[in-house]
Amino acid sequence: QVQLVESGGGLVQPGGSLRLSCAASGSIFRLNAVGWYRQAPGKERDLVATITMSSGGSTNYADSVKGRFTISRDNAKNTVYLQMNNLKPEDTAVYYCNAEAAVATTTGYYTMNCWGQGTLVTVSS
Repeated sequence: QVQLVESGGGLVQPGGSLRLSCAASGSIFRLNAVGWYRQAPGKERDLVATITMSSGGSTNYADSVKGRFTISRDNAKNTVYLQMNNLKPEDTAVYYCNAEAAVATTTGYYTMNCWGQGTLVTVSS
């Protein structure tokens, strides 16, 4: 199994910055891709950014965060970060980490998708 733990959320004023972390642990053979999603009250969960964990590490961002958020990785630590700058009140949401991982078994591996528990980001003056 794979566990994801997010951290770094909190209360910040408009224009401020936060860095979220998503640490993966467990019987990880390989992380394939990790994404950040967010869900505001009364709304659906939306994609924020994704990154592949292979060499090159291609990234993808929602239009609403391009130029303000940066997703990055530390493969050695199985950790992905989301640097959020110039935060706006509309960025207020619970931020979730999602990972596609290859889980090691005694005979090889299988692929699974898992979610973290979420971390709350509140942007308010």
